[in-house]
Amino acid sequence: MTSKGIKHEFEVAMTCEGCSGAVTRILNKLGDVKFEIDLEKKLVLIESDREVEDLMATLKKCGKEVKYIGPK
Repeated sequence: MTSKGIKHEFEVAMTCEGCSGAVTRILNKLGDVKFEIDLEKKLVLIESDREVEDLMATLKKCGKEVKYIGPK
């Protein structure tokens, strides 16, 4: 049985497609994460083995306010 990464839910202050595009580009650079973006609800769900602090720091690179909601 393989262990998958934990899913973490973040609230990111995205207001448009450009914002979600920036988040997508930043997360794609990590390479070892799966993620979903819900622009309407301003949520990003990330599945990864990385530390929450690392994911948080990565998301903040898009210049938006980021809040960790918790594991999903």
